[in-house]
Amino acid sequence: MENVQEYFRKNRDEHLRQLKEFLSIPSISSLSVHKEDVQKCAEWLADQCQSIGLENVRVFPTKGHPVVYADWLHAEGAPTVLIYGHYDVQPVDPLDLWETPPFEPVIRDEKIYARGSSDDKGQVFMHIKTLEALLKTEGKLPVNVKLIIEGEEEIGSPHLPEFVEEHQQLLAADCLVISDTDMIAEGRPSICYGLRGLAGLQIDLTGPKKDLHSGQYGGGVQNPAHALAELIASFHDEKGRVAVEGFYDRVAEISEAERKALAALDLDEEEIRKELGVPELYGEEGYTYVERTSVRPTLEVNGMFSGFQDEGIKTVLPAKATAKITCRLVPDQDPEEILQLIEKHIEKHLPKGVTYQVTRFDKGEPFVTPLDHPAIQAAARAYEKVYKVPVTFTRSGGSIPIVATFHKLLNLPVVLMGFGLPSENVHSPNEHFHLENFDKGLLTLSIYWHELNNSLR
Repeated sequence: MENVQEYFRKNRDEHLRQLKEFLSIPSISSLSVHKEDVQKCAEWLADQCQSIGLENVRVFPTKGHPVVYADWLHAEGAPTVLIYGHYDVQPVDPLDLWETPPFEPVIRDEKIYARGSSDDKGQVFMHIKTLEALLKTEGKLPVNVKLIIEGEEEIGSPHLPEFVEEHQQLLAADCLVISDTDMIAEGRPSICYGLRGLAGLQIDLTGPKKDLHSGQYGGGVQNPAHALAELIASFHDEKGRVAVEGFYDRVAEISEAERKALAALDLDEEEIRKELGVPELYGEEGYTYVERTSVRPTLEVNGMFSGFQDEGIKTVLPAKATAKITCRLVPDQDPEEILQLIEKHIEKHLPKGVTYQVTRFDKGEPFVTPLDHPAIQAAARAYEKVYKVPVTFTRSGGSIPIVATFHKLLNLPVVLMGFGLPSENVHSPNEHFHLENFDKGLLTLSIYWHELNNSLR
């Protein structure tokens, strides 16, 4: 790895210049005003792949934003790796909380600040520069590589499942590698071997046909805001357990080995409490904080609104009330079944005097790759050679819905090698990426491809 390390040192300034260029493109997939920027970003990425020596580079159109594909398939007898990432980013609101403009990248205190720096442009860029370094210094790659980089992850990857299904032969590989997750803490590399699934919905309750004067009608007409509060309260019992009938019927209990692995993370719950600024932590009885947030299913209210929202007071009895809800799911829960159970719960517990409507949103299945899989163990060795500490194994509380699709359609083990940190303000103002992990990540990935070749050959 000495030649590779020297290559990274020699080209660091140029690589950071290119990364800034990548981060400067406002590829916000959720806003139609940025459609051309998303297209521009895909083309920029394709040009990068072409310039480093990857082949069969294409920008595939979809019914939404494009998918970038590239490959290098000359490692005879070696395994084939599919690398997935995304080049789209979240909106930047609230803009006034950014210390510097979100699409004018700057480096402060060895951190690069910009929207997408950690999620996920910075980590995608690391993969491209790693392949470049190996091709430049060794003249070849130790494994066959296929890249698929999408532009819709931040809106739930609505068109990627269809793309994957239609291109299964093109995307066929021996394992899937993704860098779109966090390390557990600074200096503590971690491999995520599982993700929770996702089921989202919106509940709209309607009472009177228009807002009413609360003095004239209050006490004689059901208030949709009151009804919504009552309905929301019915979703959990007093011990933090989801009270939707059948919600836990398919939940697969984790093994003792996994429980020990999570305990070995040795998270300081009191420190977490202080950092979050809450009086106490809360959750399902009988489980630790790390278990509640990674291997147990949840039902969370993401937003509630009704009636008058502006400054001051307006004495109305609102006509409508709305709640947005997402559930994080674990093996073997099915998102479609969970949504059906929630709708049945709403119908059963609906307060009198209102009607309801449910709108479904994102869905994604959970997945887990066995801890002892050779591709996982190869990643652990690569991390430990660079970071000089034992790797930790985690299951993320978050969701990357397309991962389960890859697993299901392509039958691939999935390795989540993240280099971000929980403190990097992903999806928030002042998102940033630690350059220490950028540098170490480049070397870790370079080693990993050799370790993976030895493990899967």
